[in-house]
Amino acid sequence: MKITLVAIGKTNENYIAEGFDNYAKRINRYCRFDFKILPELKNTKSMPIELQLQKEGDMLLTEMENHQECILLDEHGKLYTSVELAGFIEKRMISGQRDLAFVIGGPYGFDQRVKAACHGKLSVSPMTFSHQLIRLLFAEQLYRALTIIKGEPYHNP
Repeated sequence: MKITLVAIGKTNENYIAEGFDNYAKRINRYCRFDFKILPELKNTKSMPIELQLQKEGDMLLTEMENHQECILLDEHGKLYTSVELAGFIEKRMISGQRDLAFVIGGPYGFDQRVKAACHGKLSVSPMTFSHQLIRLLFAEQLYRALTIIKGEPYHNP
């Protein structure tokens, strides 16, 4: 199965990019992992938030069409333990699903059209994190889930 993480904008902080790259390499040992970066909007200081969400939504909706299942990483999504996330992913692997995408929105979240088009929402935490930091946190949890599926000792219950 191929798992894709879709996000808007490049990572500005080196420590986040380095940590993410470390986990991305680890994840690729278990399944094909792609990271798709959509371009950040330009000249947004005077742009209303609603318009920013709409423009980001247009890009996300186009990208979402390329994936069999899209799960939004959203603070209002379903909370999973690491073991439950592993079960969520393993169920799709066992069923023969070929593609699964997780989507991170921009700094203001998701346009309503994106929320309506997704297959589900997952919360990494009830706390709010920057849309850049969530990349690293999710990559670590994805790696942890894959080691749980394989019965490897990375996860200590």
